[in-house]
Amino acid sequence: MNRTNPVGVFDSGIGGLTVVKELDQILPNENLIYFGDTARVPYGSKSNETVIEYSKQDAKFLLNKNVKMIIVACNTASSVALKELRKSFDIPIVGMIEPGVKAAIEKTKNGKIGVIGTHSTINNKAYSRELLKQNKKLQVYEKACPLFVPLAEEGMIDHPATKLIAEDYLTELKKKKVDTLILGCTHYPILSKVIQEIMGNNVTLIDSGKAASSIVESYLQGRGLRNESHQIGKREYYVSDLPQKFKTIASTFLGKPISDLRKIDLEELF
Repeated sequence: MNRTNPVGVFDSGIGGLTVVKELDQILPNENLIYFGDTARVPYGSKSNETVIEYSKQDAKFLLNKNVKMIIVACNTASSVALKELRKSFDIPIVGMIEPGVKAAIEKTKNGKIGVIGTHSTINNKAYSRELLKQNKKLQVYEKACPLFVPLAEEGMIDHPATKLIAEDYLTELKKKKVDTLILGCTHYPILSKVIQEIMGNNVTLIDSGKAASSIVESYLQGRGLRNESHQIGKREYYVSDLPQKFKTIASTFLGKPISDLRKIDLEELF
């Protein structure tokens, strides 16, 4: 494995760009390849079997680009398909669940942890299982917040409707007096300002993508795979549909415009 090989990142759509943003900060010299399966988004409403099948196809696409590791920047795919991906491919694969859990356990003081995510992530109890596996004394409260995804993608960050919906979703968790809240979907950091406002400043928000990026840094450093170049790494973006819309929204997620964006045919994934 060559140090200069890229790190691969895939997501069901655009949310994984919040992970890319963190990687830009922590590992600016790494080459990155991002694939957003925008033709088949969202994964959160699909069956487990379908999510596993799509995730394997996404991983194969990145492997064909000679990536040195893969980040599953999708909480749904991480909760459903990570074990199958690790069985199927002989390459380091990092998901969102384990890093988010580790960060939440380190931060909580009262042992009450909230988790918000898509219906699939919440129904699969991916976070609660892992949290209680690490510490049986924790009190974990989960809540599906499906409308957060379209609100983030439409850029409705400061919209009054977003605050009303967030209040409706989060009041239940606030009443439970959680002191730590895992943002169990990579779209949700875009809405962190309104989420923090409703939950209160005494609640710590855990960005799973940020936590995963730190683990990626440690892994690459520990195995001598970190790109030691002094140049800023190359960024390549691939989507399966709507590249222009992706390009527009991506600037909101990354905080800067993107240039190297290409649309692929779904046939390339089979």
